Amino acid sequence: MNETIPTFWVFFDGLCPLCSREIDHYRHCSANDSTVVYVDIASNGFDAATYGLEPSRVHQEMHVKEGDKVFVGVDAFLAIWRRVPGHRWLISLARLPLADSLMRVGYFIFAKVRPWLPRKQACEAGTCTR
Repeated sequence: MNETIPTFWVFFDGLCPLCSREIDHYRHCSANDSTVVYVDIASNGFDAATYGLEPSRVHQEMHVKEGDKVFVGVDAFLAIWRRVPGHRWLISLARLPLADSLMRVGYFIFAKVRPWLPRKQACEAGTCTR
Protein backbone atom coordinates (compact mmCIF):
# COMPACT_ATOMS: atom_id res chain seq x y z
CA MET A 1 0.00 0.00 0.00
CA ASN A 2 1.44 3.35 -1.06
CA GLU A 3 0.09 6.19 1.07
CA THR A 4 0.80 9.77 0.13
CA ILE A 5 2.09 11.97 2.92
CA PRO A 6 0.72 15.53 3.03
CA THR A 7 3.43 18.12 2.36
CA PHE A 8 1.34 21.27 1.84
CA TRP A 9 -1.12 22.56 4.44
CA VAL A 10 -3.48 25.48 3.84
CA PHE A 11 -4.91 26.98 7.04
CA PHE A 12 -8.15 28.92 6.55
CA ASP A 13 -11.06 30.35 8.53
CA GLY A 14 -14.01 28.09 7.73
CA LEU A 15 -16.48 30.50 9.36
CA CYS A 16 -15.56 33.27 6.91
CA PRO A 17 -17.88 32.89 3.88
CA LEU A 18 -15.46 34.59 1.47
CA CYS A 19 -12.51 32.55 2.75
CA SER A 20 -14.48 29.29 2.51
CA ARG A 21 -15.63 30.03 -1.03
CA GLU A 22 -12.08 30.66 -2.19
CA ILE A 23 -10.74 27.56 -0.43
CA ASP A 24 -13.54 25.45 -1.95
CA HIS A 25 -12.30 26.61 -5.37
CA TYR A 26 -8.67 25.67 -4.57
CA ARG A 27 -9.80 22.36 -3.06
CA HIS A 28 -11.69 21.53 -6.26
CA CYS A 29 -8.66 22.42 -8.41
CA SER A 30 -6.32 20.29 -6.28
CA ALA A 31 -8.70 17.36 -5.74
CA ASN A 32 -6.25 14.92 -7.38
CA ASP A 33 -3.31 16.01 -5.20
CA SER A 34 -3.43 14.11 -1.92
CA THR A 35 -0.35 15.96 -0.65
CA VAL A 36 -2.43 19.15 -0.25
CA VAL A 37 -4.47 19.39 2.95
CA TYR A 38 -6.93 22.15 3.86
CA VAL A 39 -7.23 22.79 7.60
CA ASP A 40 -10.14 24.79 9.01
CA ILE A 41 -8.77 26.83 11.91
CA ALA A 42 -12.33 27.52 13.11
CA SER A 43 -13.12 23.83 13.66
CA ASN A 44 -13.43 22.47 17.19
CA GLY A 45 -10.21 20.80 18.17
CA PHE A 46 -7.92 22.76 15.84
CA ASP A 47 -4.59 23.17 17.62
CA ALA A 48 -2.10 25.48 15.88
CA ALA A 49 0.77 24.13 17.97
CA THR A 50 0.23 20.68 16.43
CA TYR A 51 1.41 22.20 13.14
CA GLY A 52 4.16 24.30 14.70
CA LEU A 53 2.17 27.51 14.25
CA GLU A 54 1.63 30.38 16.67
CA PRO A 55 -2.04 30.18 17.79
CA SER A 56 -2.72 33.92 17.95
CA ARG A 57 -1.09 34.65 14.59
CA VAL A 58 -2.77 31.85 12.63
CA HIS A 59 -6.16 33.39 13.47
CA GLN A 60 -5.08 36.80 12.17
CA GLU A 61 -3.72 35.93 8.72
CA MET A 62 -3.84 33.14 6.15
CA HIS A 63 -1.08 30.56 6.63
CA VAL A 64 0.36 27.89 4.37
CA LYS A 65 2.93 25.37 5.53
CA GLU A 66 5.09 23.55 3.01
CA GLY A 67 7.58 21.25 4.68
CA ASP A 68 9.39 23.43 7.22
CA LYS A 69 8.50 26.69 5.47
CA VAL A 70 5.56 28.82 6.62
CA PHE A 71 4.00 31.42 4.32
CA VAL A 72 1.75 34.13 5.77
CA GLY A 73 -0.71 36.59 4.21
CA VAL A 74 -0.07 37.39 0.54
CA ASP A 75 2.90 35.00 0.55
CA ALA A 76 0.47 32.21 1.50
CA PHE A 77 -1.63 32.98 -1.57
CA LEU A 78 1.48 33.03 -3.77
CA ALA A 79 2.39 29.58 -2.41
CA ILE A 80 -1.13 28.31 -3.17
CA TRP A 81 -1.01 29.73 -6.69
CA ARG A 82 2.34 27.99 -7.28
CA ARG A 83 0.97 24.66 -6.06
CA VAL A 84 -2.68 24.49 -7.17
CA PRO A 85 -3.14 23.72 -10.88
CA GLY A 86 -4.38 26.55 -13.08
CA HIS A 87 -3.24 29.44 -10.89
CA ARG A 88 0.41 30.07 -11.84
CA TRP A 89 -0.64 32.91 -14.13
CA LEU A 90 -1.69 34.83 -11.00
CA ILE A 91 1.96 34.88 -9.90
CA SER A 92 2.87 36.65 -13.14
CA LEU A 93 0.07 39.12 -12.52
CA ALA A 94 1.31 39.68 -8.96
CA ARG A 95 4.75 40.59 -10.32
CA LEU A 96 3.42 43.53 -12.34
CA PRO A 97 4.53 46.98 -11.14
CA LEU A 98 2.60 48.01 -8.02
CA ALA A 99 0.62 44.74 -7.95
CA ASP A 100 2.56 43.28 -5.01
CA SER A 101 2.15 46.46 -2.97
CA LEU A 102 -1.56 46.71 -3.78
CA MET A 103 -2.10 43.05 -2.87
CA ARG A 104 -0.29 43.46 0.44
CA VAL A 105 -2.19 46.61 1.38
CA GLY A 106 -5.50 45.04 0.31
CA TYR A 107 -4.85 41.85 2.26
CA PHE A 108 -3.69 43.82 5.33
CA ILE A 109 -6.99 45.71 5.33
CA PHE A 110 -9.04 42.54 4.73
CA ALA A 111 -7.23 40.68 7.55
CA LYS A 112 -8.00 43.53 9.95
CA VAL A 113 -11.75 43.68 9.12
CA ARG A 114 -12.33 39.92 8.60
CA PRO A 115 -13.18 39.25 12.27
CA TRP A 116 -16.04 41.76 12.03
CA LEU A 117 -17.50 40.43 8.78
CA PRO A 118 -20.63 38.23 8.91
CA ARG A 119 -19.74 34.69 9.98
CA LYS A 120 -21.13 31.31 8.94
CA GLN A 121 -22.83 29.13 11.53
CA ALA A 122 -20.48 26.69 13.23
CA CYS A 123 -21.22 23.04 12.43
CA GLU A 124 -21.46 20.01 14.68
CA ALA A 125 -18.17 18.07 14.80
CA GLY A 126 -16.76 20.21 11.99
CA THR A 127 -19.21 18.78 9.45
CA CYS A 128 -21.91 20.85 7.78
CA THR A 129 -24.78 19.77 5.59
CA ARG A 130 -25.85 21.90 2.66
